[in-house]
Amino acid sequence: MGGPTTSQRDDGDDRESHTSSITITRRISSFSIHACQTVYGHARNHTGVGLICSVAYFDPGNWGVDLQAGSESGYRLLFVVLLSGIFAVFLQVLASKLGCVTGLDLATHCRLLFHDRPKHTRLYRWGILYPLYMLAEVAIIATDLAEMLGSAIALVLLFPRLQLWHGVLITAADVILLLAMRDPLRGTPVRMFELLIAGLVLAVLLCVAIIISKVNVNWSDAFLGFVPSKYIFKSSALYTSVGIIGATVMPHSLFLGSNLATQDRISYRITHKDDRIEVYTASNTNSPGRYRNGNGLLPSLVNYVKTSFRNAVRAPDVNNYFTTAKRHSEHENNHLGFVLAHVYHGIADIVICLLGFAVVINALILILAGAVFYYGSDIARQTGGPASLFDAYALIGKFVGKGAATLFAIALLASGQSSSLIATVAGQAVAEGFIRWSVSPVLRRLLTRLIAIVPSMTVAIVMGREGVDTLLVASQVVLSMALPFITLPLIYLTSSQKIMSVRKPRQETATDLSLQEETLPGSSTTVGRTRDTDQEFGNAVDEWVDFSNSKITIIVGMSIWLVIVVANVYVLVSL
Repeated sequence: MGGPTTSQRDDGDDRESHTSSITITRRISSFSIHACQTVYGHARNHTGVGLICSVAYFDPGNWGVDLQAGSESGYRLLFVVLLSGIFAVFLQVLASKLGCVTGLDLATHCRLLFHDRPKHTRLYRWGILYPLYMLAEVAIIATDLAEMLGSAIALVLLFPRLQLWHGVLITAADVILLLAMRDPLRGTPVRMFELLIAGLVLAVLLCVAIIISKVNVNWSDAFLGFVPSKYIFKSSALYTSVGIIGATVMPHSLFLGSNLATQDRISYRITHKDDRIEVYTASNTNSPGRYRNGNGLLPSLVNYVKTSFRNAVRAPDVNNYFTTAKRHSEHENNHLGFVLAHVYHGIADIVICLLGFAVVINALILILAGAVFYYGSDIARQTGGPASLFDAYALIGKFVGKGAATLFAIALLASGQSSSLIATVAGQAVAEGFIRWSVSPVLRRLLTRLIAIVPSMTVAIVMGREGVDTLLVASQVVLSMALPFITLPLIYLTSSQKIMSVRKPRQETATDLSLQEETLPGSSTTVGRTRDTDQEFGNAVDEWVDFSNSKITIIVGMSIWLVIVVANVYVLVSL
């Protein structure tokens, strides 16, 4: 019989080609679905720290400086906003890496570094550690002060019948929100706290974006503002540029970011058995599911409230949450598997959130001020100086619309409240890390808030709106002065190979097993050897993975530190 005809062969080839194309399409579709699921899973598990840290970089202090920059210089200082955002990203990544690799936050590292030095112990302790702790506390109080003032101004703008001191008193009660949650500074994240902050961040971004959409902005000129210009070196512009840098990079966010980076975000569990590693993941212990039972939603809610209240009113156990080491030589870093599972996701989270939220929001506020105050010549003549928060609200309402002005006040309120919550939690991290002060979250948060209330209430009652603006600027100056002293230990710690190295587990071989037990010559005594012994015994020492800064990173870090120092000196001389 004859073979298949040409048409039959063509039909067979077509069917085979069609089947092959369907197979390829299915594989591509399956790969796309798997990739989306993987990205979603990673984003769900690891997103949170970046959002929390980004809040510190668009607080009401930033609003005041951005409004001043836009009203005086137009869009020309957008480059400084971008540069300061890059500075913040760099330092925040260092803080995140420090916490993830070592399992300790920046405040605890400072204690290990200066509390029990072998020589000149009291000099290091009283001359460096305790002053550094006090400086960190002052910076946090100044931050909380600015957040309270910004929130109070927003409340007065939204409800004109309120006095400023009313607004200060009302916004001080936001600490109650934290008392309704579990402590976010423990081994695993508190999703409710992170969702609350995420909601406030999105509210700020949406409100500012809607206002910008209603303002006549020359976007070509605005984008040119991101290009470096000689205009920055003019006297007034340089002073404002220093203010932008000082108001953007926040000391308390570095402490808080390093603390949150120590958390186990995927419920990672590691067990060691003869140097072989068994790794598994479990569901997040902080998820709402842990409070569910077969009795329904109401008993679960009651159980959650009871647990939250009990954890809020009692001091945490020091042994569970604090390292017992007195110096770095007594502390062992996190397991390599834990570090690899967290560190790069944490860095991506920080970079995306800070550039995607903090820098964008600051840039939009400056663009708003430039479009309304600087390039609107009639409006600029009416203000006669740098714009304040009250000026911005009034003129936006007059020339853009009442709805836009209301959105401005809502965004300011969300910014102040979210930043205030973050500052309060950062104060808890600093006290626990520096001096191991373990008190109940209720007492710690109330103390931080009460210290900030006194000057806020005094200025609001005695000096009114002008005094509040002055106090807001003064708080940013205090933060700028504290920043060099906080960033220098951070750069030093993350540049130390000894501090940032992680033990790499060795795979056990037959040769290793034979070397663990060896009979001494002329004796029946058996000597056990560990795999940590020196090579002179014929055993390989443990390998280490170095996560410390590269030489280029050290140079960049010290350059940023010098820029901050020079900026502070310039501010002091100008004042």
